[in-house]
Amino acid sequence: MTITRKASISGRVQGVGYRAWTERRARGLALSGWVRNEADGSVTALFHGPESEVAQMLDDCAEGPVFARVAAVHSHPAEAPAAPGFQVLA
Repeated sequence: MTITRKASISGRVQGVGYRAWTERRARGLALSGWVRNEADGSVTALFHGPESEVAQMLDDCAEGPVFARVAAVHSHPAEAPAAPGFQVLA
């Protein structure tokens, strides 16, 4: 089953390579979607793919890269991305 989840990740997640790490990890899981920084210091990401891989990605987001300190990951169902592949948005 294919699902789409939009996640908001808070904590120390900007300036620590979180977006690049997310892109590498999502591509490794063959997910589509995107990741971007938000003005409030959080990161938002959209993950689309098989349910088990999206669930794995959300679990991984709670850990993040080495220098990140994730406080919380909140996700909810969302619309699928318009295009395949995964990208970092400005």
